[in-house]
Amino acid sequence: MGDLDMYAEELLYSYEHPHNKGRMEGAQAEMHEENISCGDKITVYLKIEDGKVSDVKFDGSGCVISMGSASMLTDHIRGKSLQELESMGKAGLLQVIGIDPGPVRMHCATLSLRAIKEAVFKYEKKPIDRETKEL
Repeated sequence: MGDLDMYAEELLYSYEHPHNKGRMEGAQAEMHEENISCGDKITVYLKIEDGKVSDVKFDGSGCVISMGSASMLTDHIRGKSLQELESMGKAGLLQVIGIDPGPVRMHCATLSLRAIKEAVFKYEKKPIDRETKEL
């Protein structure tokens, strides 16, 4: 089995058995995003302590790539600083999920990252940067 197959299986497993899925009460930051081209929807919830993500959840529906990525990404960001999240881009996400879904499905993979980053910017009362808007 090649590396790409292994990562694709991990993404599929994360879709079928998602981590951190569900709503969260008492979140300090929350953001809803939708992908109008395919119908994927996600809401992310963040609890923040001392400038770091202490807990994270997501809720939504969508394809294997969007929901599997959300599961893997939420595992990855727990304990990360808000600055680390602000600076995370597409390359960092692809490293987390281990595959490049290609240009047609990239919007599915980046949906959760965009929602997380927008939640952080909103929490910090900062304007959303251009890179995040283009995810």
